[in-house]
Amino acid sequence: MLRDDDSADRRALKLGRIANALIERVDRLEESRGSAWSMFQAAVALEQEVTTRTAQLEQALADLSQRNRELAVARASAEEANRSKTRFLRAASHDLLQPLSAARLFLDALAGTDLDDGQQEIAARLTGAFESVEQLMHAVLDIARLDSQRIEFNRKPVAMDRMFMRLADEFGPTAEAKGLRLRFAPTSAVVDSDPVFLRRIAQNLISNAIKYTPRGGVLVGMRPRGSLAWLEVWDTGPGIPAIDRNRIFGEFQRLNSDPGAVGMGLGLSIVRRACAKLGHPLKLDSEPMRGTVFRAGLPLTAEADPMGFCVWPGHSGTLQGRLAMVIENDVGMRCGYEMILQGQLGMIARLSGGTDEALATMGDDPPDVILADYNLDDGDTGIAAINALREAAGQPIPAVMVTARRDPTIARACADIGVPLLEKPVRPADLRTMLEQLLS
Repeated sequence: MLRDDDSADRRALKLGRIANALIERVDRLEESRGSAWSMFQAAVALEQEVTTRTAQLEQALADLSQRNRELAVARASAEEANRSKTRFLRAASHDLLQPLSAARLFLDALAGTDLDDGQQEIAARLTGAFESVEQLMHAVLDIARLDSQRIEFNRKPVAMDRMFMRLADEFGPTAEAKGLRLRFAPTSAVVDSDPVFLRRIAQNLISNAIKYTPRGGVLVGMRPRGSLAWLEVWDTGPGIPAIDRNRIFGEFQRLNSDPGAVGMGLGLSIVRRACAKLGHPLKLDSEPMRGTVFRAGLPLTAEADPMGFCVWPGHSGTLQGRLAMVIENDVGMRCGYEMILQGQLGMIARLSGGTDEALATMGDDPPDVILADYNLDDGDTGIAAINALREAAGQPIPAVMVTARRDPTIARACADIGVPLLEKPVRPADLRTMLEQLLS
């Protein structure tokens, strides 16, 4: 502070100090004001950035929501297309397999007549062509079913000895024609699986083994290991190189080890899909120039096979003179059944197109066996026909159901009334075996 008694010099010194202090204070105030202004400007800029980013985020969320709606529409369209494809394949399979099945019956009836060498060769070539078409249709239908997300399986106890018997009848002539030994090891194993797809697995593995084995043989058997019984198919073929062991399970994949082998390369793809869907582990072991073994692990069950009758070749029942009631709405199929049943098996065939006609035809003389198609006219079914004939006869007449539809509900309905199921196209050898089993 200035005092009255301060000298002029002292007053000047104090005033200088006060001025400097004021200047410093002003400078600090200016600095403070500048910092606050900068912070204000930064806050405004940040607010603008936040606004911009928020708008961008809202636009991105709107775009994402739109994409999700488009994806939902696309998924619904794809699911509807898949359902339409499944419905189409079911309808087409029945309409296509019906004449194909009739043609197979006619060809087998023709092969049983006296033909010269040229005619026999033509019949054999026609049979081979029909078998190729049949295999392709079965493969396409199987893959379509296995790729469906809504596939249902009809799992139940399956006696493997009974399945081996049918497979021996089916593949024995093919192996013999190629000069191969085909053996099935006897087994008492009863496994839990879908019998239709399990048979398809075994068929594809055995067919593949025969196809790619130039000499030697094929052995099929069951090997119990803990809670599983492994279905094993051994061959003496050239083996599968390690580099190809994953590739062969793809569609339309074939090895070049046997250029003469005929096939579409779909069999092992079906095996892989079916095993994966059914939860059956699948293994492959192969040794170059020594052979290959495919293994499918099947869960053992203590329950009995509901269709557990089993008659091995050489112990079958006679069909000569037995009466068969055929219930089939297709005229060509009825004619084909008649030619096979009467011309080749020596049975007596009564033909009808539905339940009412079958009841009228039967009268008071029940047949020994019923052969019924599932899909009849005007909503009639083979199930209804079999039940009606059994009720009218007052006895459980043995019966066989034939269908082109691969529907688990049909399989369950047949199992409920104790009727085995045959798929179209019907192989006369399978039909004979089934009838012998039922009438033995």
